[in-house]
Amino acid sequence: MTDATFEEGAERPVNVSAVDAEDLKILSAMAQDAIFPITEMRWESKQRRFALLLNRFRWEDREAAEKRGRPYERVQSLLIVDDVLKVSSQGIDRADTETVLSLLSLEFYAGPDGTGRLELTLAGDGAIALDVECLNVSLRDVSRPYIAPSGHVPDHGD
Repeated sequence: MTDATFEEGAERPVNVSAVDAEDLKILSAMAQDAIFPITEMRWESKQRRFALLLNRFRWEDREAAEKRGRPYERVQSLLIVDDVLKVSSQGIDRADTETVLSLLSLEFYAGPDGTGRLELTLAGDGAIALDVECLNVSLRDVSRPYIAPSGHVPDHGD
């Protein structure tokens, strides 16, 4: 898969990495409210990589869209976590291939030996826990932005 490229003057595609808790807060905010079919979740144990193909709201463009009177946009993004030792989940029926999950947040809990746990909190009390050797997360847009079908942004009470 190649990086998305946009025409001259268009908003740039996101390509961000998180290697510490502060970076992860930014990445988590950008991925908040992303949705993904359960079938777009991959754990590659030999490569120690976990990947999600997300449909995320372009939070970083919300203000500009409002100022210009443009519709709100979504974009497909690839969330990749490297150096993964183990993956576990709760509240997810992996056999239901029609399930669409909604990502609420990413949080990192450092362990005493330099390893840690990255938790992906999902709507509906679901969670994915990744035991990692170190924090190594990236988010990269892989499609052009498109108008959100509803035309609305998720409401967080602001």
